[in-house]
Amino acid sequence: MQEIKELNQLLSKYVDQGCFPGFQWLINIDEKIYNGKYGLNNIELKKPVLDNSIYRIWSMTKPIVAVVAMQLIEKKIIKLEDPITEYLPEFKNLKVLINEKANLDETEKVHEYPTIKDLLLHTAGFSYNSMGDPVGKEYDRIELFHSDTTTLETEVKKIAKVPLLFKPKKKWRYSVSMDVLGRIIEVVKNDSLQNILEIEIFNPLEMHETRFSVEKKSVHRVMESYAYDPIKSKLTSYLPGPQKLHNYQYPTNEEKFARGGHGLFSTIKDYSIFANMLHSGKSKNGEIIINPQTLKMMNSNALEDYYFPLEITSVDTVKDKKYVNDLEPYGWGMGFRTLMEPEKNKNLGSYGEFGWSGYAATYFLVDDKKNLSALIMTQVFNALPNLQKDFYKYIYTNF
Repeated sequence: MQEIKELNQLLSKYVDQGCFPGFQWLINIDEKIYNGKYGLNNIELKKPVLDNSIYRIWSMTKPIVAVVAMQLIEKKIIKLEDPITEYLPEFKNLKVLINEKANLDETEKVHEYPTIKDLLLHTAGFSYNSMGDPVGKEYDRIELFHSDTTTLETEVKKIAKVPLLFKPKKKWRYSVSMDVLGRIIEVVKNDSLQNILEIEIFNPLEMHETRFSVEKKSVHRVMESYAYDPIKSKLTSYLPGPQKLHNYQYPTNEEKFARGGHGLFSTIKDYSIFANMLHSGKSKNGEIIINPQTLKMMNSNALEDYYFPLEITSVDTVKDKKYVNDLEPYGWGMGFRTLMEPEKNKNLGSYGEFGWSGYAATYFLVDDKKNLSALIMTQVFNALPNLQKDFYKYIYTNF
């Protein structure tokens, strides 16, 4: 492995300015690995970032769950067009709001249920706790995912009792749909998501430190989570308030804890193994994790024109003159955002570059044209976008 001092210096200013506690980054190009780190794992205890720091990867859980779902598609165990009610009967009484600003009792019966494909594409009609629509507010009111001891089954049954925001396939809305998909995987495989991911992904890829829990002897390696306070321009341990996803529980050691849309812990080395697998679908030993044709479905846009532009907003989103919709250049495949218009991305990136990010500012990309994958890991809610943007810009101006 090689360190790029120039890149470390470029990114370190954001730690020195108090915007991030610390970070790690890794770039793998043509199997040559560059990496670096800077700052602290824990500001209060002045613990430095480790080579093997552990991170809550939040929504970077989703691509892993998507790969397992697509394995089931390959094996014809489930089909993309299957309605979710085929596996989760609790959704048979699902309602949908008569419009997106309606009260929760202003609903109609759902006649076309969301499908597996809708879950993967975020076109199912679900929402997220952090979003300013009636459904997001209701998720937060019923404390969806606020427990660290409930099973995925219990939480998905809560989702089934809340109306959809809109009819399936009508719009794109980033949502809890991957949690619903995670539960379908459990039902189909008749096993827990923890065990399924271990058998299908972590063991064959030798990702020994990616799990829904952390061994007690390793908890000291977990980077402390912080929130960026834009008013005080500094990090704080917590920004109070409703409809913030950091009200989600994310325990380090709870046996039954699993989620489909968040919940995994990982190291930068471990997740880089997963990212690198996404070039070919094979482990370093040649074991097939997912077929190339299926991978193409996952990393190619599958949305029709009327869904665009894609955008993720929350109750905290401020659309002032500084606001940029970072998703505007991208489409969505069966698990990943995928770059469609580099010209809308300051002419950076390759067409087809794909990946995803996590709520606490973890981020990864895979670029088949350059045979490159890259990751950055840190732990900040409400993070400034500068760290990730400078990382991305450096990659596409230097490699």
